Amino acid sequence: MTDYVFSPPARPSLAVAGETARFPVRRIFCVGRNYAAHAREMGKDPDREAPFFFTKPADAIVEDGATVAYPPLTKNLHHEAELVVAIGRAGFKIAEAAALDHVYGYAIGNDLTRRDLQFEAREQGRPWDWGKAFDRSAVCGPIHTVPACGHPDAGSIRLSVNGVTRQDADLSELIWSVPEIISILSHSMRIAPGDLIYTGTPAGVGALVPGDRCTVAIDGLGSITTLIGEPEA
Repeated sequence: MTDYVFSPPARPSLAVAGETARFPVRRIFCVGRNYAAHAREMGKDPDREAPFFFTKPADAIVEDGATVAYPPLTKNLHHEAELVVAIGRAGFKIAEAAALDHVYGYAIGNDLTRRDLQFEAREQGRPWDWGKAFDRSAVCGPIHTVPACGHPDAGSIRLSVNGVTRQDADLSELIWSVPEIISILSHSMRIAPGDLIYTGTPAGVGALVPGDRCTVAIDGLGSITTLIGEPEA
């Protein structure tokens, strides 16, 4: 048995719909600007840009129904509704045709973003970590297994704040499909069970403030809700 200088933290995990066992989270990958309209609202040309990735720490996971304190250092916290892919089988340099064989299931996500810090980093040519990879920034609902939900490649993805719709699109509008994303990512590094991939957000991202109730829904996967709390002292 290994001795540690202090007790290691608990492994981040997510609920699995219809199961008592939980899904252990290993890494979180996110695809940037994967809906054309959102790429344009961010000032980029989606027709000329290859997919790129950024990451969040596994312990940034927040489950459905939680309250997230308004994070420090920002005055412009944004929501981003996303389809999340849960990896259940390891692979490296995976062919696109075989990519879906590595998927355990799918979930609803909300990629919380400190937009002002992200834009500041982007303008200076620096990494996005401070804008994206902060505490409690990766909201994710229960994982629905492939036998239960199939491989969603079309259907509504929408987000509302306090009952008012802000994001409303279709999964078919993804620039890079789930099989393409998995294949491309796996040519850069070996993917493994427990990895999550946030596949990108549609247009309509916007600011959240304390007191807001943010709900994301995807056809076939239900909905998740996050409450935005006051900043921590």
